[in-house]
Amino acid sequence: MSLTSILLTVLGIAVFVVGLLFSIAWHELGHLSTAKMFGIRVPQYMVGFGPTLWSRKKGDTEYGIKAIPAGGYIRMIGMFPPGADGRLEARSTSPWRGMIEDARSAAYEELEPGDEKRLFYTRKPWKRVIVMFAGPFMNLILAVAIFMGVAMTFGFQTQTTEVAGVQQCVISQSDKRETCEDGDPVSPAKAAGLQEGDKIVAFAGKPVDDWATLSDRIRGTIGPATVVVERDGKEVTLNAVLRENAVAKKDGNGEVVPNEFIKAGYLGFAARTEIVPLSFGDSFVRMGDMIENGVDSIIALPSKIPALWDAAFSDGERADDSPVGVVGAARIGGEVMNLDIPAQNQVAMMLFLLAGFNLSLFLFNMLPLLPLDGGHIAGALWESLRRNLAKVFRRPDPGPFDVARLMPVAYVVAGLFICFTLLVLVADIVNPVKIT
Repeated sequence: MSLTSILLTVLGIAVFVVGLLFSIAWHELGHLSTAKMFGIRVPQYMVGFGPTLWSRKKGDTEYGIKAIPAGGYIRMIGMFPPGADGRLEARSTSPWRGMIEDARSAAYEELEPGDEKRLFYTRKPWKRVIVMFAGPFMNLILAVAIFMGVAMTFGFQTQTTEVAGVQQCVISQSDKRETCEDGDPVSPAKAAGLQEGDKIVAFAGKPVDDWATLSDRIRGTIGPATVVVERDGKEVTLNAVLRENAVAKKDGNGEVVPNEFIKAGYLGFAARTEIVPLSFGDSFVRMGDMIENGVDSIIALPSKIPALWDAAFSDGERADDSPVGVVGAARIGGEVMNLDIPAQNQVAMMLFLLAGFNLSLFLFNMLPLLPLDGGHIAGALWESLRRNLAKVFRRPDPGPFDVARLMPVAYVVAGLFICFTLLVLVADIVNPVKIT
């Protein structure tokens, strides 16, 4: 690896780390701002873990940066209601710190005169939901803003109706070969006289202006069809006879399903691709698809652990959709800077990487499990339900729901998460996901 390549890799990793720190700070800012809005005392706002590199106290909150950029937290007074002994404690919004803080001790000393009215657990459930949801929501806002901004200004690589090349013969796509063999019939496109550079403007008597529409019409046609193209500034009508062939299967979003094929109409040409900015509506739809894919990925995580284990400790291949941690994402950032593509493409890819990271933070933190934000949200919603049901049935108010009782479950969840994180870390080091 050349010195230039090393420097570009370091630059890519550094850019990602800066984006990571900003995303963490942005997340915790959501918790901090809403907590202060509802009068909850917040002694600490920290980005990172480990030794403190810098801190400054303003008002009753200490703001700081720590050495390990792997997360962040704020501390709120009275995160849990008092136990049987009447003690209160400050808890962290960070899963990592939450593991090591005892739910019923140590932080009683942090209480100051007047804190009795500034405790987290004394706020109404809907306010607690807002405080805990605000952090992940900030990540969602950032992901949407980055994705939509890049999609509408830079765009996506998109297939067009312009011909990049004409297939010489009909080859089943399931054969995975590109060379014609004796006996292969001439492709309908070549037989009709389609040429590289032609822009298809109409098919089977209907105008087309995008690849998705043209592809669907070709696949749905077997037999004669007219193809109108723009060639040298003039419209030329070609007569083609489409054949049935095994072609790649597409999902509901029009994306190719790997290694799956269907019988459909076949013309036989390659579409030219170009980067095209999307409209607001198309960008919004793409963002929705991205969120849907993210949810599917979260659900599929357990099923990917065996393959991840094989990739880390055996000779298994690392799948392109394999889970990636902070180290793996940073390595991808380094690879992006080494790609032989224009600088604006590199910037767009880095921004998309950051958008995906923030979306993952949102989805993961919304899981209704302690010590994640979603677990605290679930506890507040359960408390609200209990209290409202008590009013309906005219029963005594059950009081605050003691989330601390779920700490044994939180320890198990945190333990599993640590094991999974370590597995991903090993895989990212010994068998990383690569884009080159």
